[in-house]
Amino acid sequence: MNYPYSKQKWLALTVAAVMATSLGVASAKEAAPAPVPGSAAANSTVESKTTDAASDAAKADNAAAKEESTAADKQASDAKTTPADATKTGATTTDPKNTDASKTETTTTTPAGANTQNPTTTTAPTAAAEKLTLAKAIEQSLKTNPTLQSLRIDADSADINLRVTNFNLRGIPDSFVDSLDAAKQKYVSGQRAEVNKKVNDLGLKIAESKIKLGAEKVYYDVINAQADLDAKKQSLARAQTQLKVTKAAVDVGTRAKTDLLQAEMGLSGAQANLASAENSLEVAKMKLNDFMGVSLDKKYVLTDVDKQVQTISMSLDKAKEAALANRLEIRQKEALLGVAELNLKIVDEYSSLATFPGQSAKKDVEKAKLDIETEKRSIEMEVAEAYYNLNAAKLGVEFNKKAKESAAESYRLTNLRFENGLATTLEVIQAEEELSNRENQYQTAQHNYNIAVVNFENAIGK
Repeated sequence: MNYPYSKQKWLALTVAAVMATSLGVASAKEAAPAPVPGSAAANSTVESKTTDAASDAAKADNAAAKEESTAADKQASDAKTTPADATKTGATTTDPKNTDASKTETTTTTPAGANTQNPTTTTAPTAAAEKLTLAKAIEQSLKTNPTLQSLRIDADSADINLRVTNFNLRGIPDSFVDSLDAAKQKYVSGQRAEVNKKVNDLGLKIAESKIKLGAEKVYYDVINAQADLDAKKQSLARAQTQLKVTKAAVDVGTRAKTDLLQAEMGLSGAQANLASAENSLEVAKMKLNDFMGVSLDKKYVLTDVDKQVQTISMSLDKAKEAALANRLEIRQKEALLGVAELNLKIVDEYSSLATFPGQSAKKDVEKAKLDIETEKRSIEMEVAEAYYNLNAAKLGVEFNKKAKESAAESYRLTNLRFENGLATTLEVIQAEEELSNRENQYQTAQHNYNIAVVNFENAIGK
């Protein structure tokens, strides 16, 4: 049978058709059934499908023999191609692990100009910030706060001094105690060392209570800074919306150029406030890390929120009673009174209270008692102040919440008036600024309430 083309040309046309198919051209199978070779239909079909590839077919005539001779090598090379190699060359690869009934293939394309030597470069995922509750912040502060660590060293030193004193006093027999100086050395010195240790231990617990208070304050400072940043973002979004609306109105000629300038000014102010809030948040986070005694760059996600506003559960008198029963400062002063009374007893037993040492010992007892009363009065004042501040903070939150809601409604109505041509851009900007200020004042009031709660709890020794 006579074919319209030579065998080499038929091979070249076949290669060209395959190349055209890989570029997205429909194959001959999809276009029509394969015609019988040698027929007029076959000739016309082949000619019509290969018109655009004529130049390629001419070039392929010379390469046909080479294609035939290297076909086997090419098949072997393709069979050895790994997924990684296919990625480097932009080839289509099939993941054997994900092969299903439909034999879905995954195509990886290397962008132009990309580094083909390492096309699978991956970016290491950023470590997720650790969640930090208020309780965990307090726990961390009690472990690693520098001030508290220093006080623990002092307490350990006092314990060592007590053991040294007790060891030395064991060598003094009771029969040798025949004078005031010997009695003081035998009894008062040991008792004083024990009281000093007790005082240091109480001082350490008092310091821990203050560290707890400080941790709560810096924790809520971060919450306040984050809330302030969120409010500034909302203000910026409102300014961006206003600028967009104003620009559209200026473009159609319903607003003057001055309105656009005012909107741009409002956006610039919102952007500056946002930048300031971002800086304040970073500083607050660093202060929290510094107080806890951890790296200043450590990242946390604070999970606790603002305290719920509620009425104080106890009266002022009950709060004072709780403070006098719980506060360790009073126990500390009482321990010092015990040392003074022991010294007075030793002087009375081995000397006379009429002597200068006796009169000095009595004054020490009087001063120790006065210190206790002064401490009690100071604690009662602290409790009363914290109690009143907490009540005032509660009222402040309630007032500023209503003021914020009123400012939000005023801003909404001003926007409606602006959309209907009854308000200027300046009026909208002023309403937005008023809303932003009310939001800030509300968040400040909420922060003040948080601090008032922790101050009150600390004042009553909770």
